[in-house]
Amino acid sequence: MHILLVAATPFEVAPTISFLESTLKKTSDQIFQNNSLSVQLLITGVGVMATAWHLSRTLAVGGVDWVINAGVAGSFDQLLQPGKVVQVISERFGDLGVEEADGRFTDIFELGLINLNQPPFVNGVLYNPAAGETPFLPAVKGLTVNRVHGTATSIASIREKFPEAQIETMEGAAIFYGCLLAEVPFVEIRSISNYVEPRNRDAWELGLAIEQLNAVLIAMLQEFIPPNQ
Repeated sequence: MHILLVAATPFEVAPTISFLESTLKKTSDQIFQNNSLSVQLLITGVGVMATAWHLSRTLAVGGVDWVINAGVAGSFDQLLQPGKVVQVISERFGDLGVEEADGRFTDIFELGLINLNQPPFVNGVLYNPAAGETPFLPAVKGLTVNRVHGTATSIASIREKFPEAQIETMEGAAIFYGCLLAEVPFVEIRSISNYVEPRNRDAWELGLAIEQLNAVLIAMLQEFIPPNQ
């Protein structure tokens, strides 16, 4: 099993990196393995552009059996409290389009630039067909943006436009898009660090989110490691 662990920044998965270093043999700067498991670490940098480039480049080489995307996220859903770890079962691009003269946002599908069902989209949404394979985590719907929302006005606008969105990230849709087209199974795991509200970094619980995220990641990886490893 060759797993590609993708994260935007190293600090989001630092405890998992330490676990891999202490449990598996490091064969290169980015690969840890034993006889039955190989985990390749891919730190892409923040955002859709960096994620798309590094993921596509890696998948083009081949040999990846499963992609795990891990990181923190903001929550639109007040029931998803900081520290909650979730699985993202669908993604969509939240700011790919144009701003109209009256301030409304029109996305690329509404503009007719992309068909709603042009692969890998289904009615403008990206779905993970293997999402049911990780049922131990709450399932949520994601929205990927280039600029996270930080004012009451912009938050209200995006909530009205995409009322189904429960979390906000800066990379998720790029993972879905790339893996779906490459036909590589994947999962997106996110831990809530903050509510999407008028920007207030003092209210973020980044440490808790990272702690809980990595506890789940390590537990997932341990399923592939023999007990005597």
